[in-house]
Amino acid sequence: MEKHYYVYILSNFTNSVLYTGVTNNLIRRVYEHKNHLAKGFTEKYNVTKLVYFEETQSVESAILREKQIKAGSRQKKIDLVNLKNPKWEDLYKKII
Repeated sequence: MEKHYYVYILSNFTNSVLYTGVTNNLIRRVYEHKNHLAKGFTEKYNVTKLVYFEETQSVESAILREKQIKAGSRQKKIDLVNLKNPKWEDLYKKII
């Protein structure tokens, strides 16, 4: 069975906060963020909107990509989202 890993960016309602994460189950993980089951930063700042994600078949490449995105500037993250999702729509509705 083929494994899939995801690097994702979440934002809040006003798109003023960004959070980057990695998971092997994107639907489950975003659900956890949306329902505040993931304690910490995303719960505190109400970061629940999936605005970007990438898929890979290697956990190593997913973690490497997450670190690369996190190391980039806020503007680079914004540019990444704008490239794939210029309206900053909640992509969760499209993956469930």
